[in-house]
Amino acid sequence: MIHIKQAIVVEGKYDKIKLSSIVDAVILVTNGFQIYKNPEQLDLIRYYARTTGVILMTDADRAGFQIRNYLKGAIQQGTVYQVYTPDVYGKEHRKEKPSAEGKLGVEGIRKELLLAALERAGVLAEEAAPKTPEEQITAYDLYTVGLNGQADSSDRRRALQKQLSLPARMSTTSLLEVLNTMYTKDAFFQMMEPVSYTHLTLPTNSLV
Repeated sequence: MIHIKQAIVVEGKYDKIKLSSIVDAVILVTNGFQIYKNPEQLDLIRYYARTTGVILMTDADRAGFQIRNYLKGAIQQGTVYQVYTPDVYGKEHRKEKPSAEGKLGVEGIRKELLLAALERAGVLAEEAAPKTPEEQITAYDLYTVGLNGQADSSDRRRALQKQLSLPARMSTTSLLEVLNTMYTKDAFFQMMEPVSYTHLTLPTNSLV
């Protein structure tokens, strides 16, 4: 059992049950969109953000991103870690049919993938010195390697997100936040070489 000092926020009780079998942590449940109408639970999430920090670990579908974005905007103080699970398609054992988008929620993701997602966000790593401004990956860096501001940038981002086991439904800003938890600027540019992106699997009609 891995101890995590931050509180983890998930969507449903089955997500909580799954994570409780993997990590020792406070796990808070939004009950889906009910968090919009539950000020007490939202205040509790805000409390943990101010004290221990909170980990947002919603599902990789549209609803999960709506809840994540709502919470991100509602938490004005404290520390928020964005943990993204990969797009894994299938059906949870307890359900008769897949979800609308066909993606597994946190409850259906394998333990190894959940731990990898936490590690990518820096949650399982030892406390490290903060990056200097020179070490931070910037929006301009994304532009220089073709991940932003070009006709096929969205295809390139999706290919990179797939390679890094990140969900496809991520904004450029969210991707930048995650990259900064995973790489220094130098390591990022080394990963992105060569500029031709021959190491990324892009749709055949995406390159110009």
